[in-house]
Amino acid sequence: MKKIVKLLCTVGLAASVFAMAGCSSDDKKDDSQSSSKSGELSGDIVMWHSFTQGPRLESIQKSADEFMKDHPKVKIKIETFSWNDFYTKWTTGLANGNVPDISTALPNQVMEMINSDAIVPLNDTIKEIGQDRFNKNALDEAKVGKNYYSVPLYSHAQVMWVRTDLLKQHNIEVPKTWDELFEASKKLTADGVYGMSVPLGTNDFMATRFLNFYVRSAGGSLLTKDLKADLTSKLAQDGIKYWVKMYKEVSPKDSLNFNVLQQATLFYQGKTAFDFNSGFHIGGVQANSPQLLDSIDAYPMPKVKDSDKDYGIETSNIPMVVWKNSKHQDVAKAFMQYLFKDKNYVEFLNSTPVGMLPTISGITDLPEYKDNETRKKFAHAEEVILEAAKKGTAIGYENEPSVQAGLMTNQHIIEQMFQDIISNGTDPMKAAKSAEKQLNDLFETVAVK
Repeated sequence: MKKIVKLLCTVGLAASVFAMAGCSSDDKKDDSQSSSKSGELSGDIVMWHSFTQGPRLESIQKSADEFMKDHPKVKIKIETFSWNDFYTKWTTGLANGNVPDISTALPNQVMEMINSDAIVPLNDTIKEIGQDRFNKNALDEAKVGKNYYSVPLYSHAQVMWVRTDLLKQHNIEVPKTWDELFEASKKLTADGVYGMSVPLGTNDFMATRFLNFYVRSAGGSLLTKDLKADLTSKLAQDGIKYWVKMYKEVSPKDSLNFNVLQQATLFYQGKTAFDFNSGFHIGGVQANSPQLLDSIDAYPMPKVKDSDKDYGIETSNIPMVVWKNSKHQDVAKAFMQYLFKDKNYVEFLNSTPVGMLPTISGITDLPEYKDNETRKKFAHAEEVILEAAKKGTAIGYENEPSVQAGLMTNQHIIEQMFQDIISNGTDPMKAAKSAEKQLNDLFETVAVK
């Protein structure tokens, strides 16, 4: 893996290198262990997470409250940020030390954190929870040498969500190829319903995600084996042209600026026939259009050709990290471990059933997990998602975890490429060459072997 030594300069955070260097690892070790010298945990910690939905937020807060009752000298302050806001918050906060003690993250961001020397290894915490219980692929996404820098809290995978009632009404089979999806979407774009929405907003990575769906379905990747952007291959060009066509013919025009929530909300409200997402769509439909719960289900991603091999698409193993700036790393690690106790963990997973899947063994057989009514109702969807989760990776991680993959998803260059093609009429190959050069120039700026 390439060592990144100039990343912070590239994103305007050069001062953070010095901020992080100002606290030696020895200093941090002394600070973090000071609260446990007496055998009792003590100290105030801050946790950042992006669980903005009520039930998940409430579950984490409940665990924090109970942990503080068990450890009266500990205070846990929880702050919540959207996933996009979190990225801005930690990258800008790193320069002045304004980072939490513990946080969630997106998989692609962890490699940036590691190479910014911002987080600590969690081998000891993983061992306490039970390393052999974890999904190895999930752990390996944040492994450097012998060290693991994150603990995967839950998993989910991107699959195709379908309005089964609309398909039945129009006598349409569940699409198995991208061409079939296009034809079905055209037929279902009527009466205030769109076939599907194609989100291309530049404040999110949804266009990157959708392009990755197409490319990965045929076994390709948006990054080459030597970690260069690849937007000009025939497969990538076919994918770009496919999503431009889908946007123009079956998608609401406002989706040119949609982020993930705006995209999902259309499906929640019954205004799109198809969408791509994880099991979180169940909760969204339940909250917005409960009358449609009997009319949605999940199916595997389409392929270029039905005979193509089943490649893994996008799996997200949502991690937690402990920040090097923390003065009470022992408290942060102890709370992280506490979240994996069976009672706490199942309660957390049950706050979004099917949306969040366990990353450790021994959970799915517990009665309180199996007996959840939503899981029973959406058993087929969960089976599809579990199968997809086994094969997929984070975007760009097909060859290895890398900072390049994180930059590709976080810098929104692919989104700008789609905007250029649609808004300015730029030729797809020309726009792709420009975007590819921007990405590769960015990779060269930050990567030193």
